[in-house]
Amino acid sequence: MTRRERLMAVLRGEQVDRPPVCFYELDGLSQNPNDDNPLNIFSHPSWKPLLDLTWEKSDCIHMYGVGFKDTPPNPLAELTTIETWTDENGSLHSKTTVRAGNRILTEQTRRNPDVWTVWTTEPLLKDIDDFKAWLDLPEREPAAEPDVEPFLAVEDRMGERGIVMVDTGDPICGVAPLFDLGVFTVVALTEPGLLHRALEREARVMQPQLDAIADALPGRHWRIYGPEYASPPYLPPELFEEYVVRYDKPICETVKKYGGYPRLHSHGRLKPIIHHILETGCIGTDPVEPPPQGDVSLAYVRHHVPDDFVLFGNIEASDIENLATEEFAEKVKTALREGPNRDGTAFVLMPSSCPFGRRLSAQALRNYEKMVELAGAGL
Repeated sequence: MTRRERLMAVLRGEQVDRPPVCFYELDGLSQNPNDDNPLNIFSHPSWKPLLDLTWEKSDCIHMYGVGFKDTPPNPLAELTTIETWTDENGSLHSKTTVRAGNRILTEQTRRNPDVWTVWTTEPLLKDIDDFKAWLDLPEREPAAEPDVEPFLAVEDRMGERGIVMVDTGDPICGVAPLFDLGVFTVVALTEPGLLHRALEREARVMQPQLDAIADALPGRHWRIYGPEYASPPYLPPELFEEYVVRYDKPICETVKKYGGYPRLHSHGRLKPIIHHILETGCIGTDPVEPPPQGDVSLAYVRHHVPDDFVLFGNIEASDIENLATEEFAEKVKTALREGPNRDGTAFVLMPSSCPFGRRLSAQALRNYEKMVELAGAGL
């Protein structure tokens, strides 16, 4: 089988010659070692062997956020100011201010040159009064025509090495990051009416846009991220049903209506919510983290889901970086034993994330190579 055929067979519940092994964010296309942007950690020579391994041996899943050709005017443009600057250490800072009635909402972020992430140093919404002011801002209009040509061009470049996946947040992912996480959990517990109002606001824009994308790109794999904001230990399981299932089930139904394969992304504890994840109608979930980051084994989840439900996981990125290869190999063998169903399919060996420092250690590279070896990739 080609790597593309193998991944699609797993999504369809069909037999495969071996379990796919995907490096998650690493896909061989998004990471450009020749980009000399000082914020590009992948330009460091230590990454080149892993990026080559990704492209040549792994079952690549390229995560792609689809844009639109006809984006309506932003009703907040005249109310919003954005400043960016680089400090003496090379960190990129951004400050966004929004005039919301008689309040000024401010958000600040920082991206360090040696770390592949963006830190929110000041959330936009600090309290309930900020939240109410934000809810009263003019709403965006949904766009109608997806710009699929770039997506198709990436698929052409990927060829038989893997697949290109539609990557999208859900309504809770559009709301929760506006707060500090501690403030958000209090709001979610004490102000359900306000939070539902915010989630409905997000869904009014998101749902028609995702319907248009699913129609224009039928039969693709999708990742829906955001559910973890409502998962334990942050919120009780009944609120996962309230804030995730209610809004993500229509997304999954839309994707499946056009022959697609939606999966839910949720870090952390799964045991109290796995049945709610199934209620969304998704065909799989990731990253199924083991203790202590999560609370379940792959064997536990496999026992509690339908046979054709696809599990993506469950190798921790911290283990890739820190474990000796002999010890790491035992974790991979366990995942390969527990993840597939009785027919040896419905499983993708995958880490929970990837290293995000500028220098990739030789130990991490050896452990990635061990994943490929044990999965039988490239043979």
